[in-house]
Amino acid sequence: MTTPPTVRVALVDDQQLVRAGFRMVIDSQPDLEVVLEAGDGAQAVRALDPAARNVTGPVDVVLMDVRMPTMDGLEATERIVARGTDDAPAPRVIVLTTFDLDEYVLAAIRAGASGFLLKDAPPEEMLAAIRTVHRGDAVIAPSSTRRLLEHLVTALPGDAPAATADPAHQAVAQLTEREREVLVLMARGRSNTEIGQDLFVAEATVKTHVGRILAKLGARDRVQAVVVAYEAGLVRAGS
Repeated sequence: MTTPPTVRVALVDDQQLVRAGFRMVIDSQPDLEVVLEAGDGAQAVRALDPAARNVTGPVDVVLMDVRMPTMDGLEATERIVARGTDDAPAPRVIVLTTFDLDEYVLAAIRAGASGFLLKDAPPEEMLAAIRTVHRGDAVIAPSSTRRLLEHLVTALPGDAPAATADPAHQAVAQLTEREREVLVLMARGRSNTEIGQDLFVAEATVKTHVGRILAKLGARDRVQAVVVAYEAGLVRAGS
């Protein structure tokens, strides 16, 4: 039986004690390994440059703090993700945040982050988030991130209807009625299995719908698709 490859993780946080705690938890797992640490966004951007020599092999997932000196996590995320190509994909970034940084989280998702996680989340939630993002999904399902998502979108202009020419409206207008139903459930933090149960369809059918939704919205993953849904007014905070 072939052993699956180890997920290679980078930690970016200006607090060394925080990085040490994360490293201890992550390195305790047989399928995860911390291969890089950085104390600010600028260090991370340099270290994760494909031409860099200070890390052997690619990094799969980055845990990125938001508030850091020199370069914050937003700019670092944008630069890291922008360097990805079809032949050499960029690492997937999970933004670490707290409730008082909602506007930063939204900006980070727009910059290319694949999810967000509360810094005080239980260790098992952090480990699950790393594995989820590495599989190509986005981190919006855990209960704490579901609450964070609802809190986050209050920063979006959801009370007043936007112009129908708005890019988000144009993108959502391409969806079928069933795809809209699936997107609404995605925005509520429902997993593919839960969506299938809600709509009485097979999980494989849900996966097909999700793939079409991402393609039509031009979204890289579920998180970006959910942001488009809120921007278009398809879903509102607390609904």
